[in-house]
Order: sequence, then C-alpha cells, then structure tokens
Amino acid sequence: MMEITADNRLKRLLVVGDRVLIKPKGPSERTSSGLYLPPTVQEREQVQSGYIIKVGPGYPIPAAMEDEPWKETEEKVKYMPLQAQEGDLAIYLQRNAIELEYEGEKYVIVPQASILLLERSEDLFD
Repeated sequence: MMEITADNRLKRLLVVGDRVLIKPKGPSERTSSGLYLPPTVQEREQVQSGYIIKVGPGYPIPAAMEDEPWKETEEKVKYMPLQAQEGDLAIYLQRNAIELEYEGEKYVIVPQASILLLERSEDLFD
C-alpha cells in the first residue's frame, strides 16, 4: 500500500469535491482478508479495485441564511465528509473513472457514488 509522505509529491494534489484518487490494483491481486474479484466479473461488469490515496473534502453543505443579513460573516464552506478514507481498498465502477498519470504512476479519479464497496484494514468495531 502506498503512503503519502512529506517527501513525495502527491501531497501537492488537492482532490476536489466528492472525488477520490485511487491507485488501481492488478486484477490477480487479492487482499489480506481474501477479497477477490474474478476476471470474469472484471471484464463483464467493468468493476475494478484499488487503494484510495487521497479524498476530496466531500459534498458542500449550503450555508444557513442568517436572520440578520447586515451582519458581517466570513463565508466558510462546510462539507459533509466522504465515507472513503485514505488507505481503504475500494471496489469501483470503471466506466465512471477518469484515468490519469502523475509522476509516472497511473491513477484513477472516481466520484464517491461510483464506489461499490470499501475495505478498511483496522477493526471498525473496537
């Protein structure tokens, strides 16, 4: 799994909105818990898997209107965060993925709505 460290350049990338940056896995790779997509599913359904490298801030939440519109307020956009987190394994629909190459590595960007399943390594129910 790839970590974002101070010396690599991925920290300069800002993912926008509800999008997620994913490092695709090879089709034959299987996760440590045994999650595995057979080649027939990958070809027929165009479903892929990969590790989430960065996530966007989420869905923007409309600001509540003030009772006193003359008051000065700093306009800070609030976001509803995404379910996806860095380090998760994502199973996603390939047809909604935008492929790109950055620093010689291949990545995809997908909206969170295209992610079908997330596998998180730490125990969720401690």
